[in-house]
Amino acid sequence: MRLGRTLVTTDPSRPRASFPTELDQAMDIRVYHDDRIAAPATPATDRGAATGREPRRVRTRQPRPPAIRRRSRRHGGFGFVVRLTYWVSGLALLALVALGGVVAYYGQDLGASDTWEIPQRPPNIRVLAANGQVIANRGQTGGEAVGLHELPEYVGQAVIASEDRRFYSHFGVDPLGLVSVAVESVQSGRVTRGASTITQQVAKNLFLSPEQSLERKVQEALLAIWLERTYTKDQILELYLNRVHFGSGATGIEAAAQTYFGISARNLSLGQAAMLAGILPAPSTYNPRTYPERAIERQRLALANMVRAGFITTAQADAAMADPDAQVVAGGRSGAQHYVADWVETLMTAYLGEVAQDVVVTTTLDAGLQAHAERVLRTAVANEGPGAGFTQAALVIMDVEGQVRAMVGGTDYARSSYNRAVTARRQPGSAFKPFVYLTALQHGYTPDTLVVDGPFEHNGWSPKNSSGKFVGPILLRESLTYSLNTIPALLAIELGPEAVVETAYRMGISSPLQAVPSISLGSEEVSLLELTGAYAPFANGGYGVIPDVISQIATADGEILYSASEAGPGRILTDEQVGMMNDMLRSSVEVGTSRQAHFGQWPIGGKTGTSQRNRDALFVGYTAQYVGGVWLGNDDDSPTRAFGGQIPARIWREVMTTAHEGRPVVDLPGHYVRLHDRADTPTVLEFAQ
Repeated sequence: MRLGRTLVTTDPSRPRASFPTELDQAMDIRVYHDDRIAAPATPATDRGAATGREPRRVRTRQPRPPAIRRRSRRHGGFGFVVRLTYWVSGLALLALVALGGVVAYYGQDLGASDTWEIPQRPPNIRVLAANGQVIANRGQTGGEAVGLHELPEYVGQAVIASEDRRFYSHFGVDPLGLVSVAVESVQSGRVTRGASTITQQVAKNLFLSPEQSLERKVQEALLAIWLERTYTKDQILELYLNRVHFGSGATGIEAAAQTYFGISARNLSLGQAAMLAGILPAPSTYNPRTYPERAIERQRLALANMVRAGFITTAQADAAMADPDAQVVAGGRSGAQHYVADWVETLMTAYLGEVAQDVVVTTTLDAGLQAHAERVLRTAVANEGPGAGFTQAALVIMDVEGQVRAMVGGTDYARSSYNRAVTARRQPGSAFKPFVYLTALQHGYTPDTLVVDGPFEHNGWSPKNSSGKFVGPILLRESLTYSLNTIPALLAIELGPEAVVETAYRMGISSPLQAVPSISLGSEEVSLLELTGAYAPFANGGYGVIPDVISQIATADGEILYSASEAGPGRILTDEQVGMMNDMLRSSVEVGTSRQAHFGQWPIGGKTGTSQRNRDALFVGYTAQYVGGVWLGNDDDSPTRAFGGQIPARIWREVMTTAHEGRPVVDLPGHYVRLHDRADTPTVLEFAQ
């Protein structure tokens, strides 16, 4: 039956509908094409009929036919579904509109998307030894950026399996991941894990603060979608690996590999990559150094995720867990080469100005000699320090041109990064005396000048020899050989402390010096680096040097930004002056206070130094190939029981023996014929008292 548009009325003149006759009779109604149902016709006494007008249509609600009622009950379920769909759609539309409003509201703070760009990564300084070996990285991140193509494939796979299994299929936000996390969280009664994709984490790290709020999450999602539209998946993964924080001050996969395993990320094993991926959710909680058991458990979980994702087999996961290299975590920055890297970092501004991009610095450091020197110093401090009362040591070895080949700024960089070779300034004691004697030679004195060792007083100052005795007449050479105090003090008074200061500056001392008579005994503080460099002219024939450790600086792409030249102060000593100084300082090693520094057949010059109250013990010596300085003492400036001619001289000898292996013996430069070889009469020098 068709209900259609129907009208029930009392007008017999209008055509009837096609309702069945039986139904019409039973209902006593007439059906016409309209939308209304009327009551049965009224009698002729109807008020309309009495007035001669058309009878007024009277609307009354009548029971629907049984067939109609049966039809409504049959289609009631479908109507409910329609109404439910209507309301759900309406609510969804309203929610979409509300979401759009929220996105628009919070997104306006980000500005127009065409102004968005990836912030520059803080520049990294990669420091290399002379042979190209990486010794350290410096900068805010602790490691350089590496390309995804430079890494083993399983490094990225480990991160994807642990952090974002659908990384290559979602559009920046992972709705399935959100639902999965929601279900897990409801089932466990707590938030089980984060729902942010790798792309969202990149967006957060690059553009946003770590604040947890609706505004930040909305902005994070917008930026993630922009990243996906602007960059490839591999580019986003590379950004993530180079910008994510791994704890312990390491930002980026290279810094993490160097920090935790002491290797480049390019050389990570599967087990090591899994451990680094496993600590990402909470680097401080799963730090391999402080919580090794937790880190290993996270490593196992990361490997299981890789198996589940189909990246590796179970057998490969088991082998990775058994790899001992994947369980050994480096102690961080503990090697002495980090003292060199710190020094390099402080020099960068002088060489380049502001460092605006990743750079590679090639140093003059001899990696093998550096490692040997560190071992020698640590052994000496451990074995002889307790008995001699010192806890720290420093060393500088350079070639005769001033290029640093080894430097140890302390015995344990991890405990103290203070560089006692470059930054610390201590009294050099008698190791400063050669500059006083050089000043005398420049004023006409010779090693064979006869001087008198005896008591004297100058403006209340009356220096004594360490033995407490005076020897009377003695050659200038011998007074330096046996490190007398009275003779250099008298020379400084006679020639003027200003002349001694001028000589020291010309030789390479850069610390400020007061022109006082006590400077002759090393009362003014200098660094071990500058003191060692100031001895270099004695070893190279009279040419001044500026101690340096950088031979080249280049960009990461290989563009040369700086290359060292041979320019320097030039010649500052005559050949005769060099010969006379080497005559005296060689005698100190052969028969004087520096005897324990002698090794092999090499001609050696050098001088010991012990500061007031034995707070510092030093030895600075040289051959025609290398110049080196050793210092022992305590950071709190407390006295020791060490002397420069003992442990420092022995340390110097051991390191220098290794440095000279395989090199032919070369004599010291300069020329001087001793007086007794000329059969002349020595000159007696009388000092004004």
